[in-house]
Amino acid sequence: MRVPLSWLRTLVPALSASADDVAAALVRAGLEVEQVHRYGDDVRSVVVGEVLDVEELTGFKKPIRFCHVDVGTRSHEVVCGARNFAAGDRVAFALPGASLPGGFEIATRQTYGRTSDGMICSEAELGLSDESDGILVLAPDAPLGVDVVEHLSLRDEVLDIAVTPDRGYTLSVRGVAREVATAFGLELVDPGLAPAAPATDDGPPVTLQDDGCTRYVARLVTGLDPAAPSPAWLQRRLVLAGMRPISLAVDVTNHVMLELGQPLHAFDADRLQGGITVRRALAGERLTTLDGKDRALDEADLVIADTSGAVAVAGVMGGAATEVTATTTTLLLESARFEPVAIAKTARRHRLPSEASKRYERGVDPALAPAAAEAAVRLLVEHGGATAGPVTDVDSRPAQPVLAFPVGAPERIAGRPYARDVVVGRLQDVGCTVTGEGDVVEVVPPSWRPDLTGTAELVEEVVRLEGYDTIPVALPSAPAGRGLTRQQGLRRTASRALAAGGLVEVVTPPFVGEQAVDLFGAGGPSPRLVNPLSAEQALLRPSLLPGLLAALARNASRGLADVALFETGPVFLGAGGSAPTPGVDGPPTPEQRAALDAALPAQPRHAGVVLTGAPASWDAAVSALVDLGRALGLVLVPRALQQDPFHPGRCAELLLDGRRVGLAGELHPRVVATLGLPARTCAAEADLDVLVEAAAALDPVRAPVVSHYPPSSVDVALVVEAAVAAADVEAALRSGAGELLEDLHLFDVFTGPQVGEGRRSLAYALRFRAPDRTLTDVEVLGARDAAVALAGERTGAVLRA
Repeated sequence: MRVPLSWLRTLVPALSASADDVAAALVRAGLEVEQVHRYGDDVRSVVVGEVLDVEELTGFKKPIRFCHVDVGTRSHEVVCGARNFAAGDRVAFALPGASLPGGFEIATRQTYGRTSDGMICSEAELGLSDESDGILVLAPDAPLGVDVVEHLSLRDEVLDIAVTPDRGYTLSVRGVAREVATAFGLELVDPGLAPAAPATDDGPPVTLQDDGCTRYVARLVTGLDPAAPSPAWLQRRLVLAGMRPISLAVDVTNHVMLELGQPLHAFDADRLQGGITVRRALAGERLTTLDGKDRALDEADLVIADTSGAVAVAGVMGGAATEVTATTTTLLLESARFEPVAIAKTARRHRLPSEASKRYERGVDPALAPAAAEAAVRLLVEHGGATAGPVTDVDSRPAQPVLAFPVGAPERIAGRPYARDVVVGRLQDVGCTVTGEGDVVEVVPPSWRPDLTGTAELVEEVVRLEGYDTIPVALPSAPAGRGLTRQQGLRRTASRALAAGGLVEVVTPPFVGEQAVDLFGAGGPSPRLVNPLSAEQALLRPSLLPGLLAALARNASRGLADVALFETGPVFLGAGGSAPTPGVDGPPTPEQRAALDAALPAQPRHAGVVLTGAPASWDAAVSALVDLGRALGLVLVPRALQQDPFHPGRCAELLLDGRRVGLAGELHPRVVATLGLPARTCAAEADLDVLVEAAAALDPVRAPVVSHYPPSSVDVALVVEAAVAAADVEAALRSGAGELLEDLHLFDVFTGPQVGEGRRSLAYALRFRAPDRTLTDVEVLGARDAAVALAGERTGAVLRA
């Protein structure tokens, strides 16, 4: 919302503060002033001149005119390409040496074979608008030689305010003026309280068929001079506020909207057929709007109709059939209050945002409709020679709510004392009616503040008007902690273990699309967001892998050949349900908490790993989860598996006491191609909550006795059938080796004619150590033989010759 300071001062006459001071006061009151624009200071030596004659120059690619312009003291020659003026017109003339916005200096020069001793200016060149079709023609009585900046009151300052959705009343000069008057303790001249003509029996027929409209004022205006121009001061206000002057009827409705916040619409009354009806659109109904587009209306759209059908999309845009044109002499002015949600949905449905819909969807003051219509009629009568006609006012507004408000609530919530008279006074500054003498008073919010619906909103008004900066900053004193819980410590251990394995931790957004759910979901539904940031990512993730793989793909696309990432975080399983929305006046009740818990989907915490490049192999992905389990004191046993989205033969499930807790492997080439990933990308994911729960249930680990005696190492190569899992062979060796075994790991896998068809050789390194002595060869070889014997008994393994 752009608010000229000069316009603001008409509503707060005693305001003498500078624009910067006003902006600072509004910021303290909770409004966001983005910038203060200053106009007129960069325009010098531009005066009112009169065009004496116009000569058309020929022989050029475009029309060129040579003129003489009288500025009162002398005549200047000037070359101009605009064609919207004639001899006798008064214009804005920049003298040689003049300065225009943007640092544009005017000098005498030779052009098109003539001398141009100055320049006739357009609105855009004076900074009055972003663009213009021709030069600015002034009123015939504009005095010659007078400074144009002073004559047109070009020197002004404009506050550019970003209006939040809950403060729709500040989308008007009236609303901002109220905040300024309160901030400086000045009197507000409220144009919304101006008396309006009462309804008459012969007013235009109006029928409200839908509760989407609770008030509709129709004013008839006759005898309008369609050629009457808008006064210069009104045009200047519109330009400074960011709107383009069009015609008197349109400019007046825009001016009233900007000043009061009440959108108006003007119909050509002679083109209306019958009375006005406010209703929902009919099935198959269409309307050509003022932008020239033929639109198929939705049955949820609120429309203004006559006996011929819809003539306007209510609160959004009028129809072309009843548009005010250059020949319109009779107007029907609409000043109404429409339901905000209905207008917002219609504007978004048709992708048709407008200045009117922006205000209606934030809530327009329903008490303002008669005053706004009266203000528009008054301007049309004064400047367009019109005659005010009959009035219709259909009013079905509900009564304003009465709120019970504890006067001690601001102190309790903000943490600083507020005297009773301060609380009551601030609520009255907002426009509330406050009655009662006890600890709880009755508050009736003003009609222009539909956002004041409860205690929290009223407290916010008191706090912001007293100043957020008056709330003391006090850090809470936290009691001495007891450190991390067992589960928290184990989760940190898991993250450290993955990082120690060379993986880089990342945090990815939890939002995914349908494709990710199809590839990595568990087959069930995923929670859908009501208001997603992107329509392509409207679901909550059932797995960590989609986000990790997206991060891997971004890094790979930027030239990183070797990428190894991990993440720990919640996934969301199941669609979830609906639950009541708790209020803000206190904590949720136990019943509300239970309903909220029941509505939430399951959210187990997982650990995910992705690899590509040099570190990528499917057994490396398996080892990452095995090492994770080992760091938690658990033994995870891998077992071959075929499951999407992994490559057949290069996938394993990780078992904990026979229960699957994770999957790891190389992604299927089809998945790699679909997601645009590097070849041979590998991934793994485990249920971290299950692992942490199992680790927390273990007895405390006793620190091992550190032996200062040397270890003894031996290698064994066992030949087994190809279908035998290496994990089964390892388990048998561990069991058979006994207590002297300190470490065992697989270091080689061999297949070939030497071991036979359908068989493979597994080579293991075994390290033995005793805590109290140096082992003898007999003890070491005995333990080795026992291990090999048990492996042969369980898996059919034989020593390789």
